[in-house]
Amino acid sequence: MEVAAKLAILADAAKYDASCASSGVKGRRPGSPTGLGSTAQTGICHSFAPDGRCISLLKVLLTNACIYDCAYCINRRSSGVRRARFTPEELVRLTLDFYRRNYVEGLFLSSGIVRSADYTMEQLVRVARALRVEHGFGGYIHLKTIPDASPALIAAAGRWADRLSINVELPTQAELNRLAPEKRLVQITGAMERIRAGIDEAQAERRPGAPRFAPAGQSTQMIVGASDATDATILTAASALYRRQRLRRVYYSAFSPIPDSPASLPSRAPPLLREHRLYQADWLLRFYGFEAEELTPASTRNLDLQLDPKTAWALHHREHFPVDVNRAERAELLRVPGLGVRNVERILRIRRWHPLRLADLRTLGLTLRRARPFLLAADHTPRPAELDALALRERLTAGRAQLDLWGSAVSAQHGEL
Repeated sequence: MEVAAKLAILADAAKYDASCASSGVKGRRPGSPTGLGSTAQTGICHSFAPDGRCISLLKVLLTNACIYDCAYCINRRSSGVRRARFTPEELVRLTLDFYRRNYVEGLFLSSGIVRSADYTMEQLVRVARALRVEHGFGGYIHLKTIPDASPALIAAAGRWADRLSINVELPTQAELNRLAPEKRLVQITGAMERIRAGIDEAQAERRPGAPRFAPAGQSTQMIVGASDATDATILTAASALYRRQRLRRVYYSAFSPIPDSPASLPSRAPPLLREHRLYQADWLLRFYGFEAEELTPASTRNLDLQLDPKTAWALHHREHFPVDVNRAERAELLRVPGLGVRNVERILRIRRWHPLRLADLRTLGLTLRRARPFLLAADHTPRPAELDALALRERLTAGRAQLDLWGSAVSAQHGEL
């Protein structure tokens, strides 16, 4: 099969993996003056498709053949899709050709499992090592890691890749038993622990020339809507992974119905807005001090699709509002809808010199339509009608049936939740 035909098959097969963002590399990968590419301190440049997925990397599978039979995967053993496979040498040439044409600035490489986990992992490592050692490639490399591969191969992957990832896919072992019976959550988290230990060891060796190990950290992906898992279950699992494994990101991928799918899978995809709400909630977990059980209490196990998670939480906890922007602590300000991390820091600095008024907040670029009912300023106290949760919900959701997801995603990227 020609390389172009393989690329058409294996790039299309890779589109289901969302965990390919490329930011967060610290430091610069040393290389010779004649080497190719570089990974700057703030990460490589990348763009995003309308649904928020990174498209700046050559995102491809080594092969779409697999010995596993995960029900939700189009590349499962029992699937009738056309199979293809790159050799490591073909992938190296392809990456360099794409880079020289300025199509991409790095490589995201995953694979189905062929022969064994060790054999597949060794092939992935060969690609990354050849790029680094034989061609002096200094661009971004993200390798998908096979959970039950040997520790030595995982260590080699971390040496040559900027980021490693292992996809959890489903948040509990019970769901894996039903849809991916060959996968074990304990093996996945065990591999994550080994990666975390490698990262910690490399960071402790803060000396010139010390071995690198996945300097951009590790990430994972969870599929949304393939099982009956609630948003509460998904966010609780994600929170545990952040806490125990110190992941850089958990990515959420809305389930896409696949041809000839088993009866155990839903026939329709979940609303894309559900995926978006999980990303917003994830941001609140990581940067705003929220806990998963606050956003998805026992009474509401799924996130509100009409309102962003912070606003929905605020409407259910009106006893915490209004918050005085001139007196409140940082943690209190972060819980005000429409106040992002950057603007909270600005408020804390500015109020040292003079009391803040609504005009000052407007100058900072706050979304006052959301924030105004929840805060006090030097010239503003919410009217009793503004404090009514039901009336406020109706006003905030009016005309928002069709949301601009891309615009909302940009707001989240800037911390304005």
